[in-house]
Amino acid sequence: MSAQAGTVPPRGISLDSRLRATARSEWIKFRSVRSGPFALSAAALTVVVGAWLLGDSNRGSYLAASPAGRAAFDPVFTVFQAIELAQLFVGALGVTTVTGEYTSGLIRGTFVATPQRAQVLAMRALVFTVVTWACCTAMSFAAFFLGQSALSPAKHAGIGDPGVLRAVFGAGLYLTLIGLLGLFIGAGVRRTPGALAAFFGLLVIPPIVFTQISGRITQNVGEYLPDAGERAFHLLRGGAYALGPWQGLGVEAVYVAVAAAAAFALILRRDA
Repeated sequence: MSAQAGTVPPRGISLDSRLRATARSEWIKFRSVRSGPFALSAAALTVVVGAWLLGDSNRGSYLAASPAGRAAFDPVFTVFQAIELAQLFVGALGVTTVTGEYTSGLIRGTFVATPQRAQVLAMRALVFTVVTWACCTAMSFAAFFLGQSALSPAKHAGIGDPGVLRAVFGAGLYLTLIGLLGLFIGAGVRRTPGALAAFFGLLVIPPIVFTQISGRITQNVGEYLPDAGERAFHLLRGGAYALGPWQGLGVEAVYVAVAAAAAFALILRRDA
């Protein structure tokens, strides 16, 4: 009993001290997520190895392309297309970062130690964001350099070329936002199978549906799906109505914000 009581912050504790204690607790719990190293390693392997394979396979295609085809060739997006698979690992990590504690029942102890539930969720999201952004940005840089080396001597981009640095950082930011989307869906659904189904359904099914329906309206609406942030790692802007890189990330951030608002509302209203 005394050990449990010692985990409960005293009433007079300052906000700053409480936030630091919560941050340390959430960092320890994030490191203890068993799927964490696997998910990040799988994402890194997919992005980096995929960049090399995509660069190598598209080198000949570029050299054999017509002048119009060469002009439309995007050397950055070409090597970053494996992100479309890696995002599933990052999003799944976001989901299990929250749902694992609900499944085990440890969430009750967390809310006893820190009754400020919104603070717990906010700090968990902050820890997840910092770690995921650092890892995803590092893998994006590695993928870029490896992919461009595989593209050479065909058309390739240098890190100092216009828009390239933004695209590489944008790839890491895109994956981080995808992970946060998974995290807040997990906080709202609370059960791993249901949360993963909701996340995969939101991310995978709508793009497939919209690509099967022809017409300008569906094409334009399809730009505003959760994967709109992919525009961040395009060098070339496609189509008269295509979103720019920051607008695409903004659309993706809106989905994250809506999921976050729902998660915070539910965590305050429901029992653990």
